[in-house]
Amino acid sequence: MEGLPFTPPAGADDGGYLGPPPAAFALIAADGVLVGWSREAEALLGYPASQVLGRRAADLLVTPQADPDSSEERRPDQRPRFGGPRGAVVDVRHRSGHTVRVAVTLRRLTPASGGDSTGLAPSAVLMAAELEGLRWWETRQAMLQGLVTQSPVTLTIYGPGARLLWANASSVRELGGDLTASLGRSMAELFPGDVLTTEHLAPPEDFIQQILETGEPVIDVHFRGRAPADPRREHVWSSSYFRLVDGRGEPVGVCEQSIDVTDHYRAQQRLALLAEAGARIGATLDPSGTAAELAKIVVPQYADAVLVDVAAEVLEGEEPKPVTAGDLVRVADSDGEPSRVGERVAYAAGSSQAASLAAGRATADAEVAPTRLYVPLIVRGTPLGLVTFVRGDASEPFDDGDRAVADELASRTAVCIDNARRYRRERTAAYMLQRSLLPRSLPELSAVEAASRYLPADSHLGAGGDWFDVIPLSGARVGLVVGDVVGHGLGAAATMGRLRAMVRTLAELDLSPDELLARLSDQVGKDASDQNAKGSDGSGAVGATCVYGIYDPASRTSTWAAAGHLPPAVVQPHGPVSFLRLPPGPPLGVGRLPYEGAEVALAAGSLVVLFTDGLVEARGQGIDVGLGRLAAVLGEQRGSSSDLLCGQIVAELVSDHVQDDATLLVVRTRALDARQVAAWELPSDPALVARARSMAAEQLGRWGLDDLAFTTELVVSELVTNAIRHASGPIGLRLIRDRSLICEVSDSQHTSPHARYAGNDEEGGRGLFMVAQLTEHWGTRYLPTGKTIWAEQALPVP
Repeated sequence: MEGLPFTPPAGADDGGYLGPPPAAFALIAADGVLVGWSREAEALLGYPASQVLGRRAADLLVTPQADPDSSEERRPDQRPRFGGPRGAVVDVRHRSGHTVRVAVTLRRLTPASGGDSTGLAPSAVLMAAELEGLRWWETRQAMLQGLVTQSPVTLTIYGPGARLLWANASSVRELGGDLTASLGRSMAELFPGDVLTTEHLAPPEDFIQQILETGEPVIDVHFRGRAPADPRREHVWSSSYFRLVDGRGEPVGVCEQSIDVTDHYRAQQRLALLAEAGARIGATLDPSGTAAELAKIVVPQYADAVLVDVAAEVLEGEEPKPVTAGDLVRVADSDGEPSRVGERVAYAAGSSQAASLAAGRATADAEVAPTRLYVPLIVRGTPLGLVTFVRGDASEPFDDGDRAVADELASRTAVCIDNARRYRRERTAAYMLQRSLLPRSLPELSAVEAASRYLPADSHLGAGGDWFDVIPLSGARVGLVVGDVVGHGLGAAATMGRLRAMVRTLAELDLSPDELLARLSDQVGKDASDQNAKGSDGSGAVGATCVYGIYDPASRTSTWAAAGHLPPAVVQPHGPVSFLRLPPGPPLGVGRLPYEGAEVALAAGSLVVLFTDGLVEARGQGIDVGLGRLAAVLGEQRGSSSDLLCGQIVAELVSDHVQDDATLLVVRTRALDARQVAAWELPSDPALVARARSMAAEQLGRWGLDDLAFTTELVVSELVTNAIRHASGPIGLRLIRDRSLICEVSDSQHTSPHARYAGNDEEGGRGLFMVAQLTEHWGTRYLPTGKTIWAEQALPVP
């Protein structure tokens, strides 16, 4: 009670008693003598009637002692005066000696007829009450009066059945100003709506009845509805309820005290909407998907429908230009059926939509429902499109707060659409780069029948670094390779292109698979060192995997080596499905361990399947499960063509959502017929050069290639002569009739010849130069036992 302007009387803290303090009465004669004294007066001052009757009333007053240094006079209100609820405040001496401050008032009495000759007839009645108790009662009376007439909190009393019994002035205003017309009506009739607080969802009748029966108060129930005084606008109230009882303790009703929290509730809803928008809009990295996310979030809690129109070039990933009202595409439409998503949209030049785009700010076309709010999608000052928020007849028009929310939603959506546009542009560029770096078509070779598939990932990471190649080699052989670069995006695609180019370059040097991977790994390590030295943060090839093999259709053998890659699957014509057991090798650029090759015989008609891990990996399953499924498909469909088998493998192993890109290369081996190959072994004797020429000419005659006899004899003569001159031991001569004519001469030396321009005074040094001029291609292939020099001529056109 500290800080109050008066001290509350004893017992006031319980707040239960609202009545006035007890009043003391005294009767005073005309000469000021007390002629009457009530029991309340005795209780107030302690004097019984016998001690005060006949005394002057002024004798009971405490006369203040005047301060000689003070000019303060006696306050006028210390003298009792007639009239008013409180005539004066005086200090009265209590019987015990202490001073009691009381509020007194005098009321004149009408003299009795005939008069009183004794002079003791009362001429006035004096009423007194303890000042502090009176002030406490007056304060409570003011409080009650304020609650009824002035309080902004609505107070309403409901009886059984939730029917209105009483309402204060604030509640009457919400009821439309006519309390009489509302008395007896139920809460549901007066305020149609719904309870937002999930703990109290019972009907109003049951809710009120429960409080009447239990007496337990209910605090802070949020209710949304429409008041009779404002039926077009939804309000939200925070209400509390408690039971009222009469003097006998019997319940008479339930008091509801409510505060209109509409603005606070709407602010919370708007913040929640913006928070949800920030979490959900832009998750798809797709312009159309972003617009659909906006529509799902704002309908129906913010608007009844949403239309989103975006410039056509934005959907294609192009740099945005200032959009016009006549160059839009509908990407989201929740305004009923039929939907116009995907259609071109054009707005008239003088329309509200065109004005919004031109001005770069929100505009509305109506002040009352139904209303449409047009908000441009702007990024870096450039409009990308337009969002239309629609509210129907049953909804409230957009206010300033709603417009601020619309601006924020449009701003976030515009940024997300622009991010999706940029992602689409980069993703498209990465895919285009990757596609351009992969083989556009596989070569038609006598050694194999090949088919391939590349499956990009569905994730937002973009294009991956999986790749494959089929490389024609000398001697009608073919190189088969599949690789996987770590990472995604433009960097991975560019790295993949570099690796494929390096593999083709090294393969054309006729290196064995193990030596090719060793040189490739060294180059990858050097590139990584250079990037680190330059501080580059681009994607590197370190950690990339690769498997490379060479198949020779003449000998029906293949040689393989792997750099951290899954081994190929092999299906022999009459054998089971198996996976090659290759010596393990580290990924490219990792470690210095050597690579080892493995030789595998492949009968004609064998299937060889090379793939990356994205084909056989599935979420929640081990890689062994995928390998088993691949083996099952190969076992069942071994008779299918390479292209058909590719489709069957993809259909069986690849799900709708590919988490990582995948590459598949399927080849069916072929063999060269014995009639397509002629081989001889010659001793190291210069006299046999002529015989080598004649044997070659005779074989060309049997093949019907007499037109190539002269050139072939020159090539054979030069290559055999060089072998006899620079090598020792037997010499091998082989002619292969494939899609071209191939001449090969083998010896035991590992020195590599090279063509050069001979001087004018030199007798030799022109042999290989002539071979290079007379043939389409020539080169050297190293073997464990020596080397083979080969030359290739095109077959004559039939």
